Amino acid sequence: MALDGKTAIVTGGASGIGFAIAERFVRERIKVILADVDVAGGEKTIETLKRLGEASFVKTDVSKRLDVHNLLAAANDLYGDIDILVNNAGVVHGADFLDVEEADFDRVLAINLKGAFLTGQAVARFMVEKVKNGGSAGAIVNMSSVNAVFGLPNQVPYSISKGGMNQLTKVMAISLAPYGIRVNAIGPGSINTAMLASVNNDPEARRRILSRTPMGRVGETSEIASIAAFLASDDASYITGQTIYADGGRLPLNYTVAVKD
Repeated sequence: MALDGKTAIVTGGASGIGFAIAERFVRERIKVILADVDVAGGEKTIETLKRLGEASFVKTDVSKRLDVHNLLAAANDLYGDIDILVNNAGVVHGADFLDVEEADFDRVLAINLKGAFLTGQAVARFMVEKVKNGGSAGAIVNMSSVNAVFGLPNQVPYSISKGGMNQLTKVMAISLAPYGIRVNAIGPGSINTAMLASVNNDPEARRRILSRTPMGRVGETSEIASIAAFLASDDASYITGQTIYADGGRLPLNYTVAVKD
């Protein structure tokens, strides 16, 4: 995929999908800056990544403009460049629509959507200046979800934030296309992460998930990482403004399927 030597920022990279993407990038010889609020998790992850290649950790709350500014400054000091951004930082909050507290709504939107806007805008400005000075264009990958398309009444702010992420991806892509900077999103379905653990470990809940997943299994984080690597590479050079759904066939399905015991 010709990613060797590039530099990437991966937000929310201390665990789950973010970690899988960072690991795949390092294996592709990309220099990775891991951004997360989880210092202990981030430093542990960096120990793993450094055994494979170049990686650094920067404590970052993507919902805070100053943290984002410091993240870019650190990336520039460490590697002098930013070629790829993966906006992956995200949280969930389970509560029915009638019960969601304003503070929880604001927190989820601030991290999931505002954080992607702040980080995406800051990195895009860096990339645009690089292009104007004769440098190569970069790529931005936003993390959406199948929840951007269908609604879950007990995941109100999360679903709204991911719907917004799809629109953010489109407007970023259109705005940055004249500079050759591509912006796409990935919409995972049910993926084997800690975020899904409470559901995945409940036999009845797992059965409900699989009943609406034609491929009959939960996805793996490495499968999402493969899409991120593709979208970040020149192999995806004519793709921008798109959301690729990796959901085992869930979105096309309008009924349930039989599940093996």
